Amino acid sequence: MSNSFLFTSESVSVGHPDKVSDTISDSIVDEIFRLNGDISGNRAAVETLVTTNTTVLAGEVSIPEGQQIDYEGIARKVIREIGYDNPEFNFDYRCDIINKIHKQSPEIAVGVDSGGAGDQGMMFGYATSETINYMPLPITLAHKIIRAIDEARLNNKVEFLRPDGKSQVTIRYENWIPVEIEKIVIAVPHHPDIHEKEVADVLFEKIISPLIISFELPYKRTRESYIVNGTGIWTMGGPYSDAGLTGRKIIVDTYGGMGRHGGGAFSGKDPSKVDRSGAYAARYVAKNLVAAGVADRLEVQVAYVIGLSDPVSVMVETFGTGKIEQSKITSIIQKVFDLRPRSINAYLELQKPRFRPTASYGHFGRDEDNFTWEKLDKVEEIKSYI
Repeated sequence: MSNSFLFTSESVSVGHPDKVSDTISDSIVDEIFRLNGDISGNRAAVETLVTTNTTVLAGEVSIPEGQQIDYEGIARKVIREIGYDNPEFNFDYRCDIINKIHKQSPEIAVGVDSGGAGDQGMMFGYATSETINYMPLPITLAHKIIRAIDEARLNNKVEFLRPDGKSQVTIRYENWIPVEIEKIVIAVPHHPDIHEKEVADVLFEKIISPLIISFELPYKRTRESYIVNGTGIWTMGGPYSDAGLTGRKIIVDTYGGMGRHGGGAFSGKDPSKVDRSGAYAARYVAKNLVAAGVADRLEVQVAYVIGLSDPVSVMVETFGTGKIEQSKITSIIQKVFDLRPRSINAYLELQKPRFRPTASYGHFGRDEDNFTWEKLDKVEEIKSYI
């Protein structure tokens, strides 16, 4: 019997208030790894809040004595590069900045410095064979749409666009195989002189249509299947219309809701925090296992205790698609992958300034060099154990 269903995922623009916050926080993380000297003890757990004409920085950063970071300068540079350069937006790079960043607690540092996890918690990694990047199709297409919209704005390919925006994609599945693009929903702020129909038509012609063609799935544009700015007009977006905070888009950051989430955000955290490094490692494990043919869909859970290096548990779920027993898959993970935090940081090269690009368009399914957890270098070793 055929199992037909719809699944929806969303992505958000680099100019979305939450993503402005994520990008500032991750830019500060990058900066701690650009400092001179021994960076092995550098730590960051930075939260950013953005609202009307105001940016607030808070959290903990540990760097060597005598070194400094220009937190305010980083924030202003990020805000300007994203596109908030006009006072008309009621938020731009000249906004008020309140800095409440302080040094990390030594009680946390003592366990981390010895190689232990920077916190307790559980993390999930997911992979599926339904796309070439081993990601669910709804979140993949949603990311591609909003990224193309951002690039069109920043490159002046579509001049009426303003920072901020969202994309939402609904895919029809048959027996867990994507068969049709059911619905595309876009929300983008634009210049007030542009009519809503022109916004929709230009975006479809220049951005949506070419992307749909590249995915080779049926899609028919109708009033119900293609919706742009559901209330009709949107001219003022960004932190003026909606406050933003680091870590509020964790489903956008991961698998679009298809696959579980441990609850911890990634942005603003150095890789000693297993919320980040553990989730990256779990994705690395899941992707290599699926690429090796172990299962068509696979999820890995890994859990840690603060100050201890070895995971307290590792679990695998194949959703009935496994080609071998799940207990054997768990055994393969233990043989092939070292999931201690210090080892993860070493083989994924996480103590480098590579995190700002992760702040938008998802942390997974990317082919840029910075995304080391996406490499498929364990496939042959896994196959040797099957």
